[in-house]
Amino acid sequence: MNTEQLTLLCQRHHALLLGSNDETINIAVVDTPASQMMEALRFATQKRIDIECWSKERMEKHQQASSQSSLPVTTLVTSSAVDILNRTLLQALSQRASDIHVEPAGETWQIRLRIDGVLYPQPPLTAAVATTLIARLKVLGELDIAERRLPQDGQFTVELAGNAVSFRIATLPCRGGEKIVLRLLHQVQQALELDALGMTEAQRALFADALHQPQGLLLVTGPTGSGKTVTLYSALQARNGQDVNICSVEDPIEIPLAGLNQTQINPRAGLSFQSVLRALLRQDPDIIMVGEIRDGETAEIAINAAQTGHLVLSTLHTNSTTETLIRLQQMGVARWMVSSALTLVIAQRLVRRLCPHCRKETDQRITLPETVWPRELPHWQPAGCDRCYHGFYGRVALFEVLSVNSDIRQAIASGASIEQIDHTARRTGMTTLFAHGCLTVEQGHTTLEEIVRVLGLPDGC
Repeated sequence: MNTEQLTLLCQRHHALLLGSNDETINIAVVDTPASQMMEALRFATQKRIDIECWSKERMEKHQQASSQSSLPVTTLVTSSAVDILNRTLLQALSQRASDIHVEPAGETWQIRLRIDGVLYPQPPLTAAVATTLIARLKVLGELDIAERRLPQDGQFTVELAGNAVSFRIATLPCRGGEKIVLRLLHQVQQALELDALGMTEAQRALFADALHQPQGLLLVTGPTGSGKTVTLYSALQARNGQDVNICSVEDPIEIPLAGLNQTQINPRAGLSFQSVLRALLRQDPDIIMVGEIRDGETAEIAINAAQTGHLVLSTLHTNSTTETLIRLQQMGVARWMVSSALTLVIAQRLVRRLCPHCRKETDQRITLPETVWPRELPHWQPAGCDRCYHGFYGRVALFEVLSVNSDIRQAIASGASIEQIDHTARRTGMTTLFAHGCLTVEQGHTTLEEIVRVLGLPDGC
């Protein structure tokens, strides 16, 4: 058995071939070696087998470093598409990836994993293997295999490492072939509690107060992958009880929660956000969660519900809290309806968290304009170790919480600009996203470079 075949055999059993010579084979495994792997190796070779037991963190670190090197395409040619898919899904799960990209890249195909918000390339695939892999994914997602001209999307669940894991699949025709993106669902590693979100005490107090109002509209805003879902579900969990009827309409249901009446939309069957939302209003709800406000009709129904004795929570794609107010008006919602129904807006982002085991603070201090941040900031360096990815492990959330008080309501109703509303909000004590980012740098959770990568520099810098 040659080195390539040994490598594939080890990969099937989630092990790593470290080296091989005429007498021995050196292999690394997490915890203890699987008996099936040992039997397969003894059957395949007469060499002595040396086993190194690595920690999970060390294995992840090694795999991540290996993925950065240019591996030859032939290393994956002999492996079936099913094996590659299973291995990729397992790797994505073990490395906490949020998305898997399969995309054409000239004569080869590329797989990339998004880990902590950053894409990392994996070994390339031949076109033949990639075509088979894409067909397999389409079958799993119940998509049309023959349709390559139009985008498609679906969902599937597979068993990985003894657990059922759900994925959302989306295809897109590109130059050179179809690109596929898989989004891992139900991968919530933190407790669904307000205290675990990472807000400041003042922000958390405003959020909790709005959640316990009998009616009103609460919006969580930010781009895709900014943690809005966890914030919403944490809010629902905070109010989840026998005395409250909570209903939701989602696309898809990302986190099933006991005690909630969750409905997934089905456009093919005519089950849209609007139709489900109207039906929910006849279900005697106390709290309604709308997965996303995508159009003016959904926005108007949600606001009407918030004005008629219901607490409504939803998400919107905007860059800041104040932009949300204008976006609703652009959807056709009257200013007076926005000012009377809206109670709280949260904008959020996710930045990579410094590994606490290897972070280093330099002697250099960072000074920003006083209008942006009044104090010097420490300069952290992500050193990198066996327990993290390039000095980072996991992510930390940044928040901007706008409580719609009487001053803000008056500004909205009078048609004030974003700049005027933003000035009013800051004057009443709102912590901006960038200011919250500077606070996390001060606490040693991330670097200023990471804050700038995600947020950019504010006006005045």
